[in-house]
Amino acid sequence: MKQEALAEQDEPVIQTRALPKFLSGRRALTIILCAMYCLFYLDRVNLSQAASSIAKDFNLTNTQLGVAFSAFSLTYMIGQAGGGWFARRYGARAVLTICAICVGIATIMTGMVGGLSSLVAARLLVGLGEGPAFATATHAMRNWYPLNQFGWIQGITHSFARLGGAIAPPIVAALIVAHSWHFSFLVFGVVSLVWGLAWWMFFRDDPRTHHSITREELASLPPASGATKDPTPFGAILYRVLPLTAVFFCYAWILWMFLSWMPLYFQHKYNQTLGWSATLSGLLLFGGVIGDTIGGIISDKLLERTGKRWIARSSLIAFALTTCAAFTGLAMLANDIRYVIPLLAVGYFFLELLVAPLWCVPMDITREHSGLLSGLMNVGVGLAGTISPIVFGYMIDRTGNWDLPFVSAIGVLLAGAVICIFMRPDHPLTETDR
Repeated sequence: MKQEALAEQDEPVIQTRALPKFLSGRRALTIILCAMYCLFYLDRVNLSQAASSIAKDFNLTNTQLGVAFSAFSLTYMIGQAGGGWFARRYGARAVLTICAICVGIATIMTGMVGGLSSLVAARLLVGLGEGPAFATATHAMRNWYPLNQFGWIQGITHSFARLGGAIAPPIVAALIVAHSWHFSFLVFGVVSLVWGLAWWMFFRDDPRTHHSITREELASLPPASGATKDPTPFGAILYRVLPLTAVFFCYAWILWMFLSWMPLYFQHKYNQTLGWSATLSGLLLFGGVIGDTIGGIISDKLLERTGKRWIARSSLIAFALTTCAAFTGLAMLANDIRYVIPLLAVGYFFLELLVAPLWCVPMDITREHSGLLSGLMNVGVGLAGTISPIVFGYMIDRTGNWDLPFVSAIGVLLAGAVICIFMRPDHPLTETDR
């Protein structure tokens, strides 16, 4: 009788459903996570479209704009390093709620700045809020999604992140024309706060306690790993994450050119208006929306067919970096906007093809510490974002050549393809690695 009672206690808790029948707990979580990735990327890149107006108001040089762009990445990098650890210690529900509050307040503050110093301070706070977000979301995914959906969920969420980057230019441009650049940041900040409230109300760290989870969904899941104070093997994790961080750095070196400088690139290189530069930037970034989704699907299919994580992850990432470098080079040789736009769009598509498989690697290496590992991996993005905008701005101010940053990025992309050899998603972290 005692054993039967204990068995009953171990059964998942399925409460009365509060969602429509077609919308299971996991599907609803997918929608909420996609909204977060989209919104946080929109908050991340909205400054690029408002940059020309801000530079005019505050009389900023391209180098000073680069400092403002990189301010976000500095604290973003710091937040990444601790994001996965905080999620493992305190749970994804609490950490992502705090992230959303921080991002919302900081974005509202951006709309109230009065010069370069306050702009940099606001962007530092945005980066601090967004830094832990994606690693924390990865920790949440590891509990809610089965192994055969890792590539898909990373792909679909990151595609919505790129969607945020794609729709930011036209939305910000419209708000600037209708009101002012100050108003655009106020709008996005309020929406971020609303998302934080929705996340807190919906999400639970253990899916077994969620009121809308189904028995079919639970049957496909491993035991949940919620908040815990167990020791963390930092040495082993740092050793395994170094190649991932380096590859992400190489990816992000050109990513920040796409996200931060494209509106200004079209305005100065090809003499486009504010509206047209926004439209062209948005069209170009839509290539990434498609690339993220397809990258996740291809990675899952390769894993299913070959059973080899190195092929499904590392080889696909190396191919994406190399192909992006090739199309970027062709775009710079074309030097005609009619060809530059489609060539850069295809290059950006291949660049984003690597995102889902790369975010799967920490989940392949370790389930328990996937949030921490992915956060440390994403430090590469923050480091590249801290350095590259300043370097790009300095290059442009010194030479007046808007193509030079793209040319310099080609070598970095090819270096990243070589580093992929040292990533080992096929070697999970074990107890002996501690």
